[in-house]
Amino acid sequence: MTERFDCHHCNESLYGKKYILKEENPHCVACFEELYANTCEECGTPIGCDCKDLSYKDRHWHEGCFHCSKCGSSLVDKPFAAKEEQLLCTDCYSNEYSSKCQECKKTIMPGTRKMEYKGSSWHETCFTCQRCQQPIGTKSFIPKENQNFCVPCYEKQYALQCVQCKKPITTGGVTYREQPWHKECFVCTACKKQLSGQRFTARDEFPYCLTCFCDLYAKKCAGCTNPISGLGGTKYISFEERQWHNDCFNCKKCSLSLVGRGFLTERDDILCPDCGKDI
Repeated sequence: MTERFDCHHCNESLYGKKYILKEENPHCVACFEELYANTCEECGTPIGCDCKDLSYKDRHWHEGCFHCSKCGSSLVDKPFAAKEEQLLCTDCYSNEYSSKCQECKKTIMPGTRKMEYKGSSWHETCFTCQRCQQPIGTKSFIPKENQNFCVPCYEKQYALQCVQCKKPITTGGVTYREQPWHKECFVCTACKKQLSGQRFTARDEFPYCLTCFCDLYAKKCAGCTNPISGLGGTKYISFEERQWHNDCFNCKKCSLSLVGRGFLTERDDILCPDCGKDI
């Protein structure tokens, strides 16, 4: 007797019929499609053995159902994009979701290199300097009034020039006597220490830090010989071309403060009336 050759699922004879092997077990076409065929995402029917099964991320389509969700064009063997479970051809995806170039207003196609700044996008070749019209690319640039400039063009057209070094000031800077300076160029005339953010004063229109100004120009206290700056509300006493800090204007003998009091002088010394009564 001839050995039986039946469908593994329904036991119907497969002699003279089309069958499919699944894990080395034969199945008739009807059983195979019922048990194992994928369901088409588009039409909801099984994808039979005689149909091509197209898949993307565990989803399946008949070849004829694999088309753009917006324009209906076939996506078979064509590039496509997925958006919120929908498949779109590149044209529909670009028109619907891609950025528009700020300069030429055309769509920036997926995969195309683009430049972005503060929410706006450009084609790489459209992102150019407003002055020289050369592509900026990855070089540094400076925005001004909704226009972009490469650094050399911005410096030529807009940047102030430092009074000291005569070079452009691109960021920050200091204004002194209505003239612009780089922070690093605005220094004490004597010691060259930067004055930006520091207290300073001037002599003959030249800026000085307080230390240098006091050392060079301030009068010396007749009591302690240290400079009397006179800055910041410092109080001092002046008498016959001599000056004292308030705290230093004391009787030479008893050290009584003579501020607001009468006093006597003995050569270079100052005395209170009591200590000077025997002069």
